[in-house]
Amino acid sequence: MSTVNTPSAPSASSARTPVPPRVPGRLGSLGSLGPVGLVLAGCVSVQFGGALAVTLMPRAGALGVVTLRLFAAAVVLLLVCRPRLRGHSRADWGTVIAFGVVMGGMNGLFYEAVARIPLGAAVTLEVLGPLTLSVLTSRRAINALWAALALGGVFLLGGGGFGGVDPVGVAFALAAGAMWAGYIVFSARTGRRFPQADGLALAMAVAALLILPLGIATSGSRLLDPTTLGLGSAVALLSSVLPYTLELLALRRLPAATFAILMSLEPALAAAAGFLILGQALSAAEAAAIALVIAASIGAVRTQVARVKTPPPAPEA
Repeated sequence: MSTVNTPSAPSASSARTPVPPRVPGRLGSLGSLGPVGLVLAGCVSVQFGGALAVTLMPRAGALGVVTLRLFAAAVVLLLVCRPRLRGHSRADWGTVIAFGVVMGGMNGLFYEAVARIPLGAAVTLEVLGPLTLSVLTSRRAINALWAALALGGVFLLGGGGFGGVDPVGVAFALAAGAMWAGYIVFSARTGRRFPQADGLALAMAVAALLILPLGIATSGSRLLDPTTLGLGSAVALLSSVLPYTLELLALRRLPAATFAILMSLEPALAAAAGFLILGQALSAAEAAAIALVIAASIGAVRTQVARVKTPPPAPEA
């Protein structure tokens, strides 16, 4: 799912984005949930959509599922939003193209990961990318504690080493985490530059075009099977259309640090989805690992916010 200076959000110094004009229509009515409700609903949707996508992988492969997900989501969003193609600056287009590139990369890398390792483990490792950046960009000593907690979680997740976990899956999950950081940054910027969900629709189209050749190369005619198309469309709605729209709307009104803390809960939601849909039960060590990473992520966010809110010392007379 689901970062600069916080585990899932832009710098806390620019945490609250300007409130745009009221969004009309059905997208605007979603705001009645409140920004926190929007983020939580999006998190639940994306993780359960991800679990459904895993069940589709034997039919279409990881990149095939990503292709169906992004292509169907792009079609739906373009039809619903009908974004204007004229009247945008070069900076606007640069932002939306960058958003689409990181969105496509994040999805492709993440689904390659969940094709090899359990969903809960993949999301936990994905969170480490933004978390590591948060720790490295902070100068407070307490961040060593959050780093130690996160490393402890990784150690437990790997059972004392990653001999029992596919190392390629681990690498894909960590790379998806780096893309997740870019997704959060450019999602917020796109939300400020484009009305309603227009920027999201355009970025989704960019992501779909980026992934399409890879999906065709790996899955071919399997992508045209009616059952596969139907399941892929369901994954698109649950994992892309609904959560990305909810997050984009939430980021317009929610402090980025609060958004980051809520997104830090995704490993637990992923583990729940993996258990309920895929039967991927957690051991006690794996549950403890996820808890440690969540605690480290939340702690790093709160530390960053406290550092920004603390005024600099007054100069001596």
